[in-house]
Amino acid sequence: MKSECFVYRLGIVDYQKAWSLQKRLAGEVAAGEHPPALLLLEHPHTFTFGRRGKAENLLWEEEQLAKKGIQVHWVNRGGDVTYHGPGQLVGYPIIPLFPGNKMPKPDTRGGDGRKFPKADVVGYIRKLEAVLISALAELGVAGGQVDGLSGVWVQPHAPSRCLYCPPGMRQKPAKIAAIGLKVDASGISSHGFALNVEPDMSYWEGIIGCGLPDHPLICLADMLEPAPGMEEVMDAVSQSFGQQFNYKMTSRAASEITSSA
Repeated sequence: MKSECFVYRLGIVDYQKAWSLQKRLAGEVAAGEHPPALLLLEHPHTFTFGRRGKAENLLWEEEQLAKKGIQVHWVNRGGDVTYHGPGQLVGYPIIPLFPGNKMPKPDTRGGDGRKFPKADVVGYIRKLEAVLISALAELGVAGGQVDGLSGVWVQPHAPSRCLYCPPGMRQKPAKIAAIGLKVDASGISSHGFALNVEPDMSYWEGIIGCGLPDHPLICLADMLEPAPGMEEVMDAVSQSFGQQFNYKMTSRAASEITSSA
C-alpha cells in the first residue's frame, strides 16, 4: 500500500515565509505529526545562495537589485546561487529519505541521543531529476542529465527551435531545472527544485547561475508555443513525483498549512 503525500499549491509566496514553513513541516514530518508533503509554489524575484555560494557570482549592485525588486538570501541548501521568480515552478519536498519513505527507529546504542541511518542524498537528487524529466516528457520536451552536474538539461537540438535564444545556446546543453537541497539530522528533506516554465529570463543576467558561467539557461516557453500553464505543469510534476517515490499524491488546501505559519 502506498504512503500518502500531501500536495499543497501555494501560489506566489515570499521566500522567507516559505523557508520558515519548510522548517516547521520538516519537524512535524520527523515527529510523525504530518504526512510527507510536496510544496508547489512560485516566489517573488529572489536570488538565493546555497552553502557553496560565492558572493562574486552576484553581478548586480545594491542599486540595481533594489530597482528590480530582488531579495537576496543566503540559505542552508546545497549549491551556489540561483534565481527564483514568477513563472518558475518551485518544488519543496518535505519527505523522509529512507526505504519505504518511513522514518526508522533511532539507533541510540552509542548513548548520545538520536542517530538515524545516513540518507542516500545522491540517489535522492537522481530521483528528483527523474521526476522532472518524466514531467517534461509529458509536456512535450525531452530533458536529461549531464554527467557531473545536477539539475535537468535539454540538448542543443531543443534550443535550436527557440527563435529568441542566442546562437551560443544552440551549441551545448541548456539548463531548464535546478536542484538544491537540505537533509536534516533526522533524514528529512527540504528545499528542492526549480523548473523554468515562463519566467522573465533577463533576471539571470544578475548572477552567474549555479556558478556555471558557460552553461546556457532555457525555459519551457522558449520551446513550446503556447507555453503550458502553471497548473498543467504542477499536475505533471505531482503525478511524476508520486510515481518516482511511490506515493499516493493527495491535494490539500493551502490554508491548512499557511493559516498557522
